[in-house]
Parts: sequence; structure tokens; C-alpha cells
Amino acid sequence: MAAVRRYDILDTPPDGAYDRVAALAARLFEVPVATVTIVDEDRIWFKAAHGLEGVSEIGRDPGLCASAVLTDDTTVIPDTLLDPVACSNPLVAGPMGVRFYAAAPIITADGHRLGTVNILDTRPREISEADASTLTDLAAVVRDQLELRLSALNAVRAEQERRKVEQEKRQAEEEARQRAERDKAAIAAFASTLQRTLVPPALPAVPGLELACHYKTASPQEVGGDFYDVFPVGGGRWAFFLGDVCGKGAEAASITSLTRYTLRAAALVDADPTAALKALNTALLLDAAVGTRFCTAVFGLLDPARDGGFTVTLATGGHPPAYHLSPVEGGGVRVEAARAKGGMLVGAFAEAAFASRTLHLAPGEGLLLYTDGLTEARTADGDMLADTGLTDFLARRPAPVSAGALIDDTVALLDTLPDTERDDVALLALSVPTPDAAPAGITTTAHSAAAPTADVSVGQENPRP
Repeated sequence: MAAVRRYDILDTPPDGAYDRVAALAARLFEVPVATVTIVDEDRIWFKAAHGLEGVSEIGRDPGLCASAVLTDDTTVIPDTLLDPVACSNPLVAGPMGVRFYAAAPIITADGHRLGTVNILDTRPREISEADASTLTDLAAVVRDQLELRLSALNAVRAEQERRKVEQEKRQAEEEARQRAERDKAAIAAFASTLQRTLVPPALPAVPGLELACHYKTASPQEVGGDFYDVFPVGGGRWAFFLGDVCGKGAEAASITSLTRYTLRAAALVDADPTAALKALNTALLLDAAVGTRFCTAVFGLLDPARDGGFTVTLATGGHPPAYHLSPVEGGGVRVEAARAKGGMLVGAFAEAAFASRTLHLAPGEGLLLYTDGLTEARTADGDMLADTGLTDFLARRPAPVSAGALIDDTVALLDTLPDTERDDVALLALSVPTPDAAPAGITTTAHSAAAPTADVSVGQENPRP
């Protein structure tokens, strides 16, 4: 019975191959009825029935097929009325009146008998050994056809299983991809939200000064360690700073937050830029959570001058120099690195020394502060932009200097460079408008990547009263 189920042949539609076997048997043996049957647990099912119309199955009564399937040899009953078992079979005792019956079992390669190939006549008769062998061959043909069908079924099932596995794999991969995209978006949103808390949401309105900035992290999934800020310190003076914390990620972000608020608080107590860096150095060394991390920073103090410009005091703590851009006769600008002699890393040494210098920012002049993501950006040749490349670029800017235009041009420069090994970049530009500059309230284009996927205008031009 397990072998019968294996071939999955019961109750299948008519099949020409088996019908031809039955028709061939009837023609070879000159009998009115020939069948191909499969013996089930409680019935005999006809896969093919030549000369036996309207019959698909009969009960498993002994005497004919149910008896023939129990032997390995061909069963021959010359006269069914003389056979003590066959004589009571419905095909013999019923209206059909079968008087002759012969059957060869359909035997599988592993020895299981599935059913029989049968020939029936309404008159008694004999068949030769050769005829019996022919009937056995026909049963073997049925077996071969069943094997071919089973092989095809197995191939179809295997293909269906393969497709099912592939579909499940594709579905799993798609679900994994969607989860990864959701996770990526969530991480980017978290990093963006956290980053926005580490930089000012907008630059303040400083009378007589144009401000512009740009901030972009190397990856939307990471929080950068660069920082900047501009804020009032009283008496008409303004402080600003820009720097870079060693490393990236949540730990760098915590130090960035500590750095920004420490500098703000220190400047309100003592606006001297060197004093502010010293206070930050002490705070970083005293905070156990900081560990061995340190930062670089430029801290500046803006003091309005009578000529409409500003006196700028710059203190540096291991940071690249700011660049002072001033117009020259005949067009163009002069680029000067505003270096202070000395200036050690902030948070690295208890006795760190910090240096400062003073410069005058006159109308038409500008000041650019940046992190090393700018000068360490690679050109198409694979070389770093470096101080030389940045100086050459700044020397080609038009005069008078505009903070907004300076940031726009620098961002455009970065966009032309390859993205390989790109670091975080923070830019802060200050410029003093000339008397014939744009009317009051003009907002210049500036950039921020606190939201990593877009630049946001946050710069302002603020004419002095």
C-alpha cells in the first residue's frame, strides 16, 4: 500500500499510455475486455478499461484481480465457473458473465505488486506460455510508464520545492533588506537628531557681521566630533569657536557636548579666549568618562571697532590655523594664516599651554575656520588638499569677501573631490560687509549637515546699527 501511495496514481484522469496498453492487450489476445488495474486497500481501481464502459472501480472481492495481485506469476483461469474462488466474483456471477480471466502483476523494481494487467472473455479458453509472457511484458510496460511518471512527478516536486526555497530565500532576503533599511534609517535619524543637539540650530544675528557655516558628517549613520558655536558674552562682544573631538560616535558626541557647553560657560566668566581653552582643558581632564580623548579648538572673541570692523582675538589649542582674507589693490584677496605661536591639544596634558593673537577684521575682509576634514580631503590625484591647496583656492576668491559666498565656494570645492576616505567637515566663516553691501536683512546661503541628507540655510548678514 505504501508503494501504491508512492506512485500517486489512484484517482488520476485517463492517460493515453495506459489506455493503449489495454487496447493492445485486447487486440493481441482477441478478447473483448482488457484492463489495467491498481489494487487499493478496499477497492480495485481501473486506470484503463478497454471494452468495459462506465466502470471505474469495483470492490476488492477475491477470485480475479484481488487474487492475481498476490502472486508474482501470471494468473490464468481458463474457465471461471470451474474455479472455486473466481466463480463467486461479481464479474463472473453478474451480468457480464466472465468465463476466462488472465492477469500479470505490475511489480515494482523493489518487489512491490501494485496491480495487474488483465484480459477477460465471455467464453472459456486457453493461452500459451508465450501468451503469458506477452501479458507479463505488458505489465512491465505499465510499470515502466509508472516509473517514468513518478520520475517526472519527482522532478516537478523538486522544482516546486526549489522554487519554494528560492522564494522563501528571496522573501527572507527582502525582509532582511527592509529591516536593514529601517535600521539604517533609524540610526541615521538618531545620529541626525543627536548631531543637531551638538551644534547651534541657527547662527545668531551679530550686528555688523555676516556669518555662514557648513557641517557634514562622513556618514549619516555616525555622529561627528566636529563642533562650532557663536554666542554673546556681554558688552557688545561676541565669542565663537570651532573644533574637533578625537574620534566619532556616541562617546565623541558626549565629549562634543561637554566641550561646547564648557566653552560657553567659561566665556561668560572670563571672555579671554586663552582662559576659555584652559577651562576646557581642565574639564576634560577631570571627567573620567572622557578617558584619553582630547580635542583641538580655535576660540575667538569679537570686539566691535570704531571703523565698523572688529578686533578679533584668536586662541588655538592644537587646531589648524584660521585664514584671514583681505582685499588687495587690483582685485583679488590676500590670504594669511592666523597662527598663534604654541597652542597644545586640549584635554591631553594638565599643564597644556595655549597661545593667542589679535587681528583686525575690516569691512570687506573675512575669516575662515575649518576642521581638518577640509585640508585632508583627497583630490582626484589622490593627494591631500593640504594647507597649500586651500590657500591657493582661497586666494582666487573675489573681493570684497562674503561669508556666505566663501562657504558656498568651499562646499562646491568639496563636492568636486572624491568621496573616498572623507572625514567630517565643519566650516565657519565671518565677514564684515562693506558700506555698499546688500541691504539689511539679506540672508545668505549657508549649509548644515546636522540633518545628514540635506543642507539647510542658517547664515545671516547682520548690518551694524
